[in-house]
Amino acid sequence: MTAGSGLLHIEAPPESLVMSGGLFHGIQLWVNLPAKDKMMAPRYQDIRGGQVQLLTSHDGGALLRVIAGELDGHQGPGITHTPISLVHATLAPGAEVTIPWREDFNGLAYVLAGRGSVGVDRRPVHKGQTAVFGTGSSLTVRADEAQDANTPDLEVVLLGGQPIREPMAHYGPFVMNTRAELEQAFEDFQKGRLGTVPAVHGMSEGGL
Repeated sequence: MTAGSGLLHIEAPPESLVMSGGLFHGIQLWVNLPAKDKMMAPRYQDIRGGQVQLLTSHDGGALLRVIAGELDGHQGPGITHTPISLVHATLAPGAEVTIPWREDFNGLAYVLAGRGSVGVDRRPVHKGQTAVFGTGSSLTVRADEAQDANTPDLEVVLLGGQPIREPMAHYGPFVMNTRAELEQAFEDFQKGRLGTVPAVHGMSEGGL
């Protein structure tokens, strides 16, 4: 979703998924826009599981889903105005993967489930932790040999982007460059000037 000049939205799982129970993850990643693009027209993308770019490691121990950006020449369906890469990786116990990464991007790994390590020096990470990578042209992630009984694999989100390096002012759901712009955003919200997007319909039981 590109908020741009303003967008009202509610992110919620489908009712069928809530009723059936089970574990699912909901993640909000806020990507800042350059000042020149802050007030662009809002945009929404509905990306389903069958649309992401699927890759595997050479030994088959890791499944990589490229959601946005590009990974080793493979483009994900997500369109962003700030250059980023977003990958959801599933690693079997003991599996390791090293993926190429743009040197002008920062790099993060957020662990959704399981235990493992990151980097060439194998810094330990577990569910709910975020690892920040240093400079370099690759990211390395490894799953521990033993995982919890209810978490068979290491699930991790790999992400990063090109730093904007502009002033940032944020409050509540608004991210702007100056306090004056924040005040304008609140006024726009209070006066009903923000846009809306239609609800997504037709999601199947499998989420496709």
